Amino acid sequence: MLVDGIDPMERQMDEIRRLAYESVARACGFTFLAVICMMIGLSYEPGQSFRFGGIATLILCAALLERAHSAETRDHRRTEVWLHLEKSARPHEPAARRVVGGALREAYLAFARHTAACAAVLLTGSLLLDLASVL
Repeated sequence: MLVDGIDPMERQMDEIRRLAYESVARACGFTFLAVICMMIGLSYEPGQSFRFGGIATLILCAALLERAHSAETRDHRRTEVWLHLEKSARPHEPAARRVVGGALREAYLAFARHTAACAAVLLTGSLLLDLASVL
């Protein structure tokens, strides 16, 4: 039955997807905050600071890829997404692992792409700064 022209299952999926993106964004945000603090601590040596940021971001990217790989096999009831879903909005048990895991996998992969791009920018900046110091 359509409510306001939107299928309730689609509305439920949108809510799960939104919560998955929020959860992964929050975790990545805190990680980037730590990386930025370390980069500021290394700011006396800009090339080294950018290199550290690039490598740390690559490590985050690898962690996100690992989480994406195992998202659909993890216990969905122990995820932040599941805990933030209202009890009435939770999918039924047979499909819950697939639905929540799929949304988390999608979010992990999206953020892994963004962190890979950030790592590329930081490592390129490190290379350019090191070249500039040589010249």
